[in-house]
Amino acid sequence: MKHVMKRSDLMSKEDIWNAVLSVLGEYDFPTDNSAVNDLLIISQYYSELESGGHESLLNWTSEYIEEVGISSYLNDLIRCLETIGAHDYAKIEKQYGEEMWRLFKASEEDERVTEEFYQVIEAADQAYHKLNSKLENVIETYFLKTYTQLIEINEDE
Repeated sequence: MKHVMKRSDLMSKEDIWNAVLSVLGEYDFPTDNSAVNDLLIISQYYSELESGGHESLLNWTSEYIEEVGISSYLNDLIRCLETIGAHDYAKIEKQYGEEMWRLFKASEEDERVTEEFYQVIEAADQAYHKLNSKLENVIETYFLKTYTQLIEINEDE
């Protein structure tokens, strides 16, 4: 079911960005709606990488990854990033994703791999930050193209 919003509440890019994130916040991942799932994956990825990097992403998604497997999760994440045109970010996940997860899990059992884990995390985070926040613009453009899949616009009266 789409959320209903007034057109006057969706006048700018920022309004649409905030509306999409607000609507997404009302869902529990995963949902029965693949389009919503894709938007949730993208927004979670962006949010976690901006706030705490790849370690934060792994911490927040670890339960789901354990449920579906790292290959399935990475395939979905990479597909979503490529769908929105974030190819450089998809390359980072292709390069570091499985190794980060392997070391993340190994560091829970053996503290000796913790340093190696953080070296890989640091390399992935540096690659992410070298792209100078291009992801925000790519996501914004994608939200502008797709927000009507989530939001029904009610003409102001």
